[in-house]
Amino acid sequence: MTSRAFIAGCLGTSLTPDERAFFRDARPWGFILFKRNTQDPAQVAALTAQMRDSVGWQAPILIDQEGGRVQRMGPPHWPPYPPALAFLAINDPVQQRELVRLSARLMAHDLKSVGIDVDCLPVLDVPVAGSHDVIGNRAYARDPAMVATLGRAAAEGLLAGGVLPVVKHMPGHGRAKADSHHDLPVVEASLDELRAHDFRPFRHLADMPLAMTAHVVFTALDTRRPATISRKIVREIMRGELGYDGLIMTDDISMKALSGTFEEKAKAAIRAGVDLVLHCHGIMDEMVAVAGAVPEMTGQRARRAAMALARIRHEPEPLDVDSTRAQLASALALSGG
Repeated sequence: MTSRAFIAGCLGTSLTPDERAFFRDARPWGFILFKRNTQDPAQVAALTAQMRDSVGWQAPILIDQEGGRVQRMGPPHWPPYPPALAFLAINDPVQQRELVRLSARLMAHDLKSVGIDVDCLPVLDVPVAGSHDVIGNRAYARDPAMVATLGRAAAEGLLAGGVLPVVKHMPGHGRAKADSHHDLPVVEASLDELRAHDFRPFRHLADMPLAMTAHVVFTALDTRRPATISRKIVREIMRGELGYDGLIMTDDISMKALSGTFEEKAKAAIRAGVDLVLHCHGIMDEMVAVAGAVPEMTGQRARRAAMALARIRHEPEPLDVDSTRAQLASALALSGG
């Protein structure tokens, strides 16, 4: 049976009977976990198995595991990871890149062991002076070339561990002066500025399998609509100028940057050309509205989804977990990162 073009969350540490029944009938393409869903490894593994059982196939399961302040699985059951910006303290660029890759490879090990196979990482946003700290130290640097290099290293580390990366937030959240969780950011940079700065990391990683949109208005591209629901930005910029042919999902449509009902927001994103609508909160009536507004995963959506999943249908590369953790911790401690 064909899945529908949305990703859903749940409220707790196991599925309720109502959630099981809803997922069985609504058939989301994938699921996403948050801190509220992660108690310990055995519980997370059981929950991911329940989710897949509810839809009857090995559906992708996502999480935001970046390190730093955005880490849904943390102590005491999982190790803390440094934020992206911490790697700037490494002076050797070769070692810097390798440590970013190893950090992501270790995250992939943690995720894969409990049934999670998609990580919403790397953050490819490039902050500028005066921007909101919602990105802040989640960004690798303020230099687009460095963000591109380290973002690719993180993506490669995840893929080596059998976990799909999600590049975010396309075409760039770094200039935003507001937090899109609460308000709609408006960026007034020129198209030339965006091309030279914000777009560069996304163009460099256009071969990655999944991308997440930014709930940000770019007045040089569309004076009214944020990227998530802008046909011009999705089709002409993301697909056209950036050359991205992977699977595009929205950022969480529960965020306050988007206005309207959940049905309206989901339909607007699909009309713009986004492949998947992401709903994170697990609130049943909202999920029902989203499910009723999105199409089935057919045509180009199905092709992109199959191509993405094919990237991780292999055995992860070998990893000595303990020695790799020690190597990462030692290098960051010596650098002061």
